[in-house]
Amino acid sequence: MKVYRYSRWDGSLREFRLDAGQALDALSDLLMEGLDVEEALEWMRRAGFELGGVEMRVMGVEELLAELRDEIRSLQDRYTLERATDDLARRFQEILEREARALEAAHGHESRRMNEFLERRHAHAASLADAIERFRDHAFEDEEAGEAYRELLEELERLRALEDFRREQGSRFRGGEAADYETAQAIRARVQALERLARDLAEGNFQEVSPEELGALLGQGAARSLILLRDLRSTLEKAGYLREGADDLTPRAIRRLGAVALAQVYGALRKGRAGAHESRERGVGLPRPDEARAWQPGDPLDLDVVRTLVGSMLRRARERPGEPLATPISLEVADFQVREMDYSTQTTTVLLLDMSWSMSWGGRFAAAKRVALALDHLIRTRFPRDHFSVVGFYTRAVELSIRELPESRWNMGDPFTNLQEGLMLAERLIAKHPAPNPQVLVITDGQPTAYFVGKELRVEWPMGFGGISPRAAEETLKQVRRITSRGATINTFMLDDSPELVGFVERMTRINKGRAFFTSPRQLGSYLMVDYLARRRKRWR
Repeated sequence: MKVYRYSRWDGSLREFRLDAGQALDALSDLLMEGLDVEEALEWMRRAGFELGGVEMRVMGVEELLAELRDEIRSLQDRYTLERATDDLARRFQEILEREARALEAAHGHESRRMNEFLERRHAHAASLADAIERFRDHAFEDEEAGEAYRELLEELERLRALEDFRREQGSRFRGGEAADYETAQAIRARVQALERLARDLAEGNFQEVSPEELGALLGQGAARSLILLRDLRSTLEKAGYLREGADDLTPRAIRRLGAVALAQVYGALRKGRAGAHESRERGVGLPRPDEARAWQPGDPLDLDVVRTLVGSMLRRARERPGEPLATPISLEVADFQVREMDYSTQTTTVLLLDMSWSMSWGGRFAAAKRVALALDHLIRTRFPRDHFSVVGFYTRAVELSIRELPESRWNMGDPFTNLQEGLMLAERLIAKHPAPNPQVLVITDGQPTAYFVGKELRVEWPMGFGGISPRAAEETLKQVRRITSRGATINTFMLDDSPELVGFVERMTRINKGRAFFTSPRQLGSYLMVDYLARRRKRWR
């Protein structure tokens, strides 16, 4: 379990910028789940995201709002404001008592000045501020009382603000600690600042929010999160990942998505995992720099020089322990290490991606899209002469460009699966890009339930629970036979193990002689990538 620690504000904000690559990686996670760019950016702003490599979580607006509300609630649970103005009221009454004594001494108890003073003093006032305001034009007899009164007048604006705040929110403060006047004023200022920040954040006015102020209230983590949320779009645009003023990924962004997806797939590979498709003809030999083996009679003398020399020195050290190594180095045939070679051939690959509604379950569609992007990046960078296409199929089938792929989504409410039309498109693409070893990779979680008869589209619900769609299955298998006659191999990766799907795929593989795999979304990339690479090359000894 990851734990993120946010420190309290230290009074400064060091330069802190969002890494565009990390932001794109976080964005891609949401794109893989079926959101478009605009939806993904809004989700990141609302819910936050994690920055890979730095173990930092960027707090989203909802989390920041929750922090602001919690801070307000903590003040409400701690303090009561009922007696916040008692000290000021007592000071005011002391001033009035002093003035009353001075007036009585100077003019007598029944004088006009005294009566006017008493009338003002005892008249009803809606608030302490109103009572104080009433004596603004009174000529104080007692000079010290007058000076003290003028000090109260200077506090009048703050007092009114506190009284308004207490009328609006005083009942929410139910803590056990009675706030005095200055504490109550600090609470008012803090709560109002928190509320103002909350309004700006809720309305998306990030430019109006001061990181320094937010940091002073909630800590450094909140201030940094604000900066990253505020600069999210502009950072992606400046890095060339988003087109300015539009919600479109650039080719540069798509290349990075493919590279990251490929790295994730390779990171999950285990050496030696099965995959036995071989090229039909020997092609161009490519050395494998990470592997070598002992030379055998009949092998080309394509020595791995470094490994051969190291092997000779290790042999000499074993035979003559204690003696220093010296030149010239003596080589024996047993020291020879030759480089492994991969022989590959050009291929045309069509990936058929199920886009029916059920693919939204359990991370299936996200995993499939990552695999498609990874495979595209692998082919573009390592096998640039190969041709790779992606076809999505649901009730209909459509070719998807790599630019469209990151934002593609399953079809909500579309329960049908037209593998037949997907194979038709694959056949046309193979004919358009002929190669010695065409292959079709199918990622699906359901049997066919839609098909064409001539130009007429038909759909067919399975016959009963756990049943099949017989006509859809038969028409799809007819297309399997047609594409098989073109020499294409179909390998199917099943993301569900329902008996009807397994039964249909078994019939398909018997016709095509391809292979079928049942795998989980987590393992899909490893299975498919190993199978692709294994089919593309053959090792010759």
